[in-house]
Amino acid sequence: MSADPRPGAAALRDKRCAPCEGGVDPLDNAQAKELLQSLHEDWQLSDDGKEIARTFPFAGWRRTMAFANAVSWVADTEGHHPILEVGYGGCRVVWTTNAIEGLSVNDFICAAKVDALVEEAD
Repeated sequence: MSADPRPGAAALRDKRCAPCEGGVDPLDNAQAKELLQSLHEDWQLSDDGKEIARTFPFAGWRRTMAFANAVSWVADTEGHHPILEVGYGGCRVVWTTNAIEGLSVNDFICAAKVDALVEEAD
């Protein structure tokens, strides 16, 4: 197994989400872009800097639904829930922290865990 070329990927995967009830500032664009470097290159930062998203293509409905269910398990385990757009052949995952109307470290932790799901399946 080769070393992960993304700096900080393993560190994010190994973290747990902290409850966020608001009262803290969302990450600024520079912070978000730095954390984005730890994720798969297909993750995109929204123009307003309030969410990250990635589309995962799959060959058929069953694989797509299996992936969506695995993401759901990650979300419930971490207590941090994404927007999932599920269709035949793919699933779009969007992370944001509603309580602060922007991005938190939790979004990047969960995105890294979702990356790991796909990497482990390959």
